[in-house]
Amino acid sequence: MDSTIYSLVIPSLIATIGLSSKEAGFLATAALAGTAVGGWGAGILADKIGRVRVLQLTILWCALFTFTAAFSNSFTQLFGIRFLQGLGYGGEAAVGGVLISEVIRPALRGRVAASVQSGYAVGYAVSVAMLPIIASLFPEEIGWRVFFAIGIIPAGLIFFIRRLVPESGVYNDAKVARDAGVQVAPFWDIFAPAHLRRTLPAVVMATGIFGGAYVMITWLPMYLRTELHLSITSSAGYLACNIIGSLVGPFCFGLLSDRLGRRPAFMVFLGLQALNVAIYLLAPIGPSITLLLSFFLGTFQSALASGMLPTFAELFPTNIRASGQGFCLGGGRGFGSVVPATVGILVATMPLSTAMGTCALCAYAVAFCAAMIVPETSGANLESIN
Repeated sequence: MDSTIYSLVIPSLIATIGLSSKEAGFLATAALAGTAVGGWGAGILADKIGRVRVLQLTILWCALFTFTAAFSNSFTQLFGIRFLQGLGYGGEAAVGGVLISEVIRPALRGRVAASVQSGYAVGYAVSVAMLPIIASLFPEEIGWRVFFAIGIIPAGLIFFIRRLVPESGVYNDAKVARDAGVQVAPFWDIFAPAHLRRTLPAVVMATGIFGGAYVMITWLPMYLRTELHLSITSSAGYLACNIIGSLVGPFCFGLLSDRLGRRPAFMVFLGLQALNVAIYLLAPIGPSITLLLSFFLGTFQSALASGMLPTFAELFPTNIRASGQGFCLGGGRGFGSVVPATVGILVATMPLSTAMGTCALCAYAVAFCAAMIVPETSGANLESIN
């Protein structure tokens, strides 16, 4: 919910505090750069003090800085706040993915770990549902502030986590061995030759997937309102189809990857998403087709994002697993953050749909090439990877 509020209020920020399209793109980049730093930093910390403790900290951090955005008055203030919010979001995404992957048995890991990503769609649905309500209750110059302020609510999750979520048994076993004097690899070992052949293609693939995804997440609400000339209520209907697809996608990827393998699943969904984006943004289609393709846009996009959680966890040993996954996810978001910012620059010389389509398709092409060389890890026993 917190991570999707910004894209929904971009038109209001442009209208009320005078942001330009270029600045709006830079704000998206600021958050993604924060996720890059936060994902790796939280991963390193989670390998040292535990998955659950770091998960609580990052959730609280993300919620607090979403709330803080309600009091910003300029591009500079929002830029700093968005970067700090990204630190928390990147951290919780990376550490949560490791925790889930470590507690699920190998035969089901793809389905279960990927399905957790459907929670993103639930949060997106909540923010989209609140948009017309807030717009009807508050004037535009205040409504976006109220929206950001509501972002403090997920902080309450830390009490649930403290009471009901146990630490990973795989991590506890590794900690016992470490405390007993067993030598462990430092976090920078993910760049050692033995692991670099996994780290490098994984972070390049993540860069392409996140770069393409964040083009759509950041600019789709504005595209619907400015190029398709939809009202806030009508836009919410199109976004609702996108969200329903986002609920379905992770389950589809999980089933396919557990049966065919992680690499083939990525290649299939990248091809489907590239075709869908090309038609959605660049072909002359009517409202009904656009509505249908909004569903598949969410399906393929969430499928790709969800697949990285189990896949990256399977690439690294326990003592550097959170660090490795955090770097690959965070690095992918950080490097991929250039793509939505590029859209903001290109709209000065071309239609928004053309800029979005060009940038997204290039990003998916990069991801597809990397997916062909990512090591196949489906069904790996994480307890034996030490």
